Amino acid sequence: MIETDILIIGAGPTGLFTVFEAGLLKLKCHIIDALPQPGGQLSELYPKKPIFDIPGYPSVLAGDLVDNLMEQIKQFQPGFTLNEKAETIEKQEDGSFIVTTDKGTAHHCKAVAIAGGLGSFEPRKPLIEDIEFYEDKGVEYFVKDPELFRDKRIVIAGGGDSALDWSIFLSNVASEVTLIHRRNEFRGALDSVEKVQELKHAGKIRLITPAEVTGLNGAEHLESIDIDENGAHRNIKTDYFIPLFGLSPKLGAIANWGLEIEKNAIKVDNSLDYQTNIEGIYAIGDVNTYPGKLKLILCGFHEATLMCQSVYNKLNPGKKYVLKYTTVSGVDGFDGTRKEAEKAVVKSID
Repeated sequence: MIETDILIIGAGPTGLFTVFEAGLLKLKCHIIDALPQPGGQLSELYPKKPIFDIPGYPSVLAGDLVDNLMEQIKQFQPGFTLNEKAETIEKQEDGSFIVTTDKGTAHHCKAVAIAGGLGSFEPRKPLIEDIEFYEDKGVEYFVKDPELFRDKRIVIAGGGDSALDWSIFLSNVASEVTLIHRRNEFRGALDSVEKVQELKHAGKIRLITPAEVTGLNGAEHLESIDIDENGAHRNIKTDYFIPLFGLSPKLGAIANWGLEIEKNAIKVDNSLDYQTNIEGIYAIGDVNTYPGKLKLILCGFHEATLMCQSVYNKLNPGKKYVLKYTTVSGVDGFDGTRKEAEKAVVKSID
């Protein structure tokens, strides 16, 4: 039986940052994740994709952000149960929980933080005949390593942020980038749409709208695609086809835990601590929902911070918690007590 204060389900950026915030309060954390390595979608789907909305980083690769988070939490020595899924949960008489994975690993904790991002996920595949045959033979649903497309001809299909962002990024990697969308309007960020238009005019991206990919061709590897462009049929030679139509999220066994679910997300109380309808179980990051919810990494960091303070107060009734800035207190010795906070302030004045 693995013992911990907070059991975190999900080793994505929100789950990893929870370890840091909990560590400042002297709370021990253990993380369960279905993937074989920490990082969640950042490691599994797009480790080489630049992220632009992390405070203090004008741009940071997703994989580098994971590495930095792992370095940040190393001092708090979290435990990891990787390549296993949280399967069952049992609430004990004292309010604690026992969570068991699909491989039988049992965890005893005082609080549960579900930080599973989108949950388990699969790419939404276009309805194209024989597409399964070309998977790993020219059809890729994720861009894990951009170098795979170095000096290659690629076709990207989709109208969201991923399709726009990868078209922009790979325009400096691939020999030819074609972006196809079934509408003239895109769903992604306006600045990304403008950048794609700029690259189109510069001759670095071929933009075809409205159009849809209707067929794939090639004996052993993808050689070309068929498209329907506003009723006209044409063929485009390509080495890779990357359909980016989003992910189909699934909560998996967590959906059977008695939590209040809305549109495949876990409802939480955002007025205080992001607790679910079951006391002691929290949901933070992309996996939760509440009025005004934004699915951003930085929002997950904020939710994790407030959640950890709530867990601290529940586990230490009567112990006065005083927020301290790490710029004053540092990290060592941080436990939220008024006495040490006053010492830190006096020391900083001296």
